[in-house]
Amino acid sequence: MDTQSKSGRSLQKRLRDDAGTTTGPRSILCHITYPIMLAAMVATAVSAVHYGWDFGRVNFAFLVGTIAFLALLERLIPYERDWHPSRREWGFYAIYVLLTMAGAGIAQLPVNALVSSVAMPEPVLPLWVEIPGAVLLGSLVSYGIHRLFHTHAWLWRLHGVHHVPDKVNVANNGVNHVVDIAITQCLVQLGLALVGFSHQSVFVAGLFIVLQGYFVHANIDVRLGWLNHIVAGPEQHRLHHSIDLDEAGHYSSDLSLWDRVFGSFTWYPGRKPVAVGLSDPDSFPKTGAILATLLQPWRSPKKTTPPEQAPPGD
Repeated sequence: MDTQSKSGRSLQKRLRDDAGTTTGPRSILCHITYPIMLAAMVATAVSAVHYGWDFGRVNFAFLVGTIAFLALLERLIPYERDWHPSRREWGFYAIYVLLTMAGAGIAQLPVNALVSSVAMPEPVLPLWVEIPGAVLLGSLVSYGIHRLFHTHAWLWRLHGVHHVPDKVNVANNGVNHVVDIAITQCLVQLGLALVGFSHQSVFVAGLFIVLQGYFVHANIDVRLGWLNHIVAGPEQHRLHHSIDLDEAGHYSSDLSLWDRVFGSFTWYPGRKPVAVGLSDPDSFPKTGAILATLLQPWRSPKKTTPPEQAPPGD
């Protein structure tokens, strides 16, 4: 047994041992994880805008770094050990990510052309005004689209693919139907561009969306405290994946204030989902059946009607 493996297991044991304390390494990680990620995003955004770095490359590097950091934390401070992906699941998830990136990229080509011609190349307003505006609008559009995907029959046959796994972790955040991702990304980006936000503000808003999208899916035991009423976190998003529709609100993956405004905020301190996945697991193909999943929207709709989900109360 090599020294590195021993030290890794030793660290995990120490983190487990102090799980019930308020000052041990695990508790500290639970509380500082999100501030660290947010600080890294701000530093990345400031550097990219200031030094004129290629936004596409920065986006990709930030995505890879975010996934790697969260995957490490899933081992150090897991919320649920049974939710760790198996090697087989990692293989499935990798294929989904590649298919989603390829399909969404192709679908984005005409949108990118329109965005480049409509979006302002330079900020009209100061970036400290534009960026919060872009984040607010992008989050609102994303919230509306996500909620529609849960209520419209055909759109649910696209989006339900994401809810098939019976665990929530950073790896299966990529389990999506390619058309679902293409529609969402296109509408959010078009909304920002048509309002007139600059490339810089759209780029920074995009970094925040990437960070939040993977953060809320991470199988990590974190505590956001009062921030839960402003931004979304894993504590809330696990409820969104619940099989119990009375607790499965939280359509926003970034700003939870929209769930507050529109009555879909169900989280309170200590609330945990009864189980995650689909309330009717037989209504969708298993995650490993990739071809069947891709064809899911065009199957007979008799078994894939959307969950009848009335807006939950607080």
